[in-house]
Amino acid sequence: MSDKKPKLLIVEDDLGLQKQLKWSYEDFEVFTASNREEAMTILRAQEPDVVTLDLGLPPDPDGATEGFKALEEMLKLVPNLKIIVASGHGEQNSAMRAVAAGAWDFYQKPVDIDELHLIVSRALHVHKLEQENENQLNKDVQQETLLGKIITASPEMIKVARTIERVAKTNVSVMLLGASGTGKELLASGLHNVSERSDKPFIAINCGAIPENLLESELFGHEKGAFTGAVKTTQGKIELANGGTLFLDEVGDIPLPLQVKLLRFLQERSVERIGGRKLIPVDVRVVCATHRNLNQMITEKTFRDDLYYRLAEIIVNIPELSERTGDSVLLAKHFLKKFAAEMNPLIKGFRPDALNAIDTWEWPGNVRELENKVKRAVIMADDNMVSVDDLELEEDDEMDGFVNLKAARELADRRAIKRAIARTEGNISNAAKLLGISRPTLYDLLKQYQMQV
Repeated sequence: MSDKKPKLLIVEDDLGLQKQLKWSYEDFEVFTASNREEAMTILRAQEPDVVTLDLGLPPDPDGATEGFKALEEMLKLVPNLKIIVASGHGEQNSAMRAVAAGAWDFYQKPVDIDELHLIVSRALHVHKLEQENENQLNKDVQQETLLGKIITASPEMIKVARTIERVAKTNVSVMLLGASGTGKELLASGLHNVSERSDKPFIAINCGAIPENLLESELFGHEKGAFTGAVKTTQGKIELANGGTLFLDEVGDIPLPLQVKLLRFLQERSVERIGGRKLIPVDVRVVCATHRNLNQMITEKTFRDDLYYRLAEIIVNIPELSERTGDSVLLAKHFLKKFAAEMNPLIKGFRPDALNAIDTWEWPGNVRELENKVKRAVIMADDNMVSVDDLELEEDDEMDGFVNLKAARELADRRAIKRAIARTEGNISNAAKLLGISRPTLYDLLKQYQMQV
């Protein structure tokens, strides 16, 4: 347990009262200021836990304009700061305005030292609780950083990460299936990091981002003079991954002729460069990913079934962000901390309206969309707290496609149930109360909509 004293800042222009108050707080490390400028300097330098603030500061000692300026500037700098304002006779309206503006509490003048001590002690207690909660949240986030990369608290994503941890110890081929932006490459890299190949290369290639006429060379390499522009012998991605892991992203975009050559490599575990005649043995763990429906492509004869079975020895389905209970807010806070440190250190957090919007947004672009929204908000925010306007989360038009009431009602039910379960951390009884329905009714809806808890 730390013996460090809590810090108290007393902002009071009456030097006699200032001295009396400072003397009475022997259990605190006390700092004093006589005006707004001094108070802000001390606030930045000492980061006090609690502040007592006389609203009647110079150059307006008989009014409250300077005190309100100080209150506004302090809260802008430290939004959760516990500020207790002084209220003289006939000034209670000002004190109530200050509380409405963000002050934690107020005390009456002339000062009753014992009463003020009680108010300050309560404020300090709440401040400590908030700090403990924040520390615990940070600890929880650290504990749920799975595979060395995946930040999550959702049962859905923890299940995925645990599955990957188990298969990582083997050499089976893994197919990651999920929508764009769900973190397929991050999971593939995480799989490599916890495998026995972690000290060898992790080579990733996006098969959908490379022109068809160049993809074969990228994968298998080429000999000098194999084609116009081949001025030197070049190893392909498969060779470069020797001993380690090869990640084929968007494997569904590989053209049929090249699928044949990829299948041969998987069967023989050797490659032949373009223009070469020599088979080069390669020891590679293959992980692939796609957002496309490969079963449908097999039916349509655009993807080989024998290649599919070679690549999909283990299939892992990755949930969309909207299906990851509680993760949108958790990830948003992680991204804000990261981008604020890099680009805008004045940003301290999200306003309540922003957190609510993040929690209720469907995130069609998944984690990638969330990351981009938070990054832009950190850059563009005028305040030190990100608002819903900074995030630019416009009303979605998902309802526009519905032409009947039943489908629209089902969508609304699903969203409400998902939010209620997330906010009650999976407690069905509490979620039912939040929704205003009975627990059996909620179970019936979960069964009707085939929703997993």
